[in-house]
Amino acid sequence: MVSLRREGWQVSNSMVGRILTHLKAHGVLKEAVRKRISTHKRQPPRPYAIRKPQEYQIEKPGDLVEVDTLDVRPLPGVALKHFTAWDVVEVDNKATSFTAVGFLESLAKRMPFPIKALQVDGGSEFQAAFEEACQERGIRLFVLPPRSPKLNGHVERAQRTHAEEFYEVVDFPLEITALNQSLLAWEHTYNTIRPHQALDWKTPMEYIRECHPELASAAYLSHMW
Repeated sequence: MVSLRREGWQVSNSMVGRILTHLKAHGVLKEAVRKRISTHKRQPPRPYAIRKPQEYQIEKPGDLVEVDTLDVRPLPGVALKHFTAWDVVEVDNKATSFTAVGFLESLAKRMPFPIKALQVDGGSEFQAAFEEACQERGIRLFVLPPRSPKLNGHVERAQRTHAEEFYEVVDFPLEITALNQSLLAWEHTYNTIRPHQALDWKTPMEYIRECHPELASAAYLSHMW
């Protein structure tokens, strides 16, 4: 409209709209075919992971275990990847689908109850080999929609606790094996000593024993945690 008025044409917006509509309807004016030039690539279809169905019911621990990673940068030039599944923690030098498989194996060993489903974000570490490992184990894998970390709110809150009560206050070793040993000690504290407000000030062990005794025996809990 501004360009037309500069050329001396006194027309209204509605008139221009009607003219354009008429020309398009009669094939005189055709829309240009738009080409995508965005650098953002569409993610390929996931072979196994899906969005969590609305009808999926969560009734007991293990029905849905949230998993996430946390960047740990204790020194300039040092970057570690911390894996959390709320009650189980582990760290590696990098987050790949293969290191995520390693964490899945630790998770299966150390969780005091069977894992029915996992929920992850769209990170590449939770694709490829990790997705295949979940399928092989018969663990359902739910992937979050983009930019929706609040849907993994439990593990996000746990990440904050691990950062504030371990990484920010403990003089931990940087060597991975030694650091994971320190994390095992912290995991024991987190699950058996530290009260959790979300669990009515019970520890996770106390919560399992009191509220879901059918999931694991006391001896099993004692062995794992």
